[in-house]
Amino acid sequence: MPRATWSGAISFGLVTVPVRLYTAVSRKSVRFNQLDQRTGSRIKRKWVSALDGEEVPNDELVRGYEITSGNFVTISDEELKSLDPEASRTIDIVEFVDLDEIEPLMYDNAYYLEPDELAAKAYKVLVEALSRANKVAIARIVMRNKEYLAAVRPSNGVLVLSTMCYADEVNAASEIDGIAKAHEIEVSDAEIAMAEQLIGALEADFDPEKYSDGYRERVLELIQRKADGEDVLVLEESAPAASSQVVDLMAALEASVSAAKEARGRHPSAGEKKPAKKKATKAKAKKAS
Repeated sequence: MPRATWSGAISFGLVTVPVRLYTAVSRKSVRFNQLDQRTGSRIKRKWVSALDGEEVPNDELVRGYEITSGNFVTISDEELKSLDPEASRTIDIVEFVDLDEIEPLMYDNAYYLEPDELAAKAYKVLVEALSRANKVAIARIVMRNKEYLAAVRPSNGVLVLSTMCYADEVNAASEIDGIAKAHEIEVSDAEIAMAEQLIGALEADFDPEKYSDGYRERVLELIQRKADGEDVLVLEESAPAASSQVVDLMAALEASVSAAKEARGRHPSAGEKKPAKKKATKAKAKKAS
């Protein structure tokens, strides 16, 4: 059973809901150690002075912030500790906003909120109220001596708290030249309509179980094969040749729509009756209007 990473209470108005925080996402990646290939022994990191190359012991290390090239301001642990936010055991809700108003780029780490047994009803009321109003609670929470901006939102009948980036941490897309130039390009209604057809041909209900980290799986398979004593032959890959041809967008879209429809027709679900009924209903509705 997962362990709670934080416990406290949601606070809004005169209402408090005791909760516990559980990490909602577990990152899965393959971690490697650095080894000396001559002996197979692990490598240890040492801190050395850039001035004379001598090793610096841990008790001589201090934090420094570079203000100009080569000029540093040193900050002690005590000075930093004095700036820590006041310890708190509450998720203080500041305001409620529309879900659509939050740019997804601002979401960071996600946590499940579990209610205390005696607060289950208040928790359920908050879940239902946020769901019906399509609102998200913007809150502040202190975890591990750091204050976070957070969003508390309903998801499949539970409350999820997502820490958020601050506005000045999100890079503006307008600063990227290629994106700015794309806004100036004119496109035809026919091209948009064909792109919409392609979207329709590839439309499906999102099922996260269909997707997996293929690279991680291949790395683990490689590790297992080598652990079993298998000699692995690595083939050199040639770089793809760069194309100088100008792509005919309409022709590419039409070909993509045709290929998508053909692939959808070969899919096992193509024989199901449900999608056909939905299309027929839409067609009737258009005729009636």
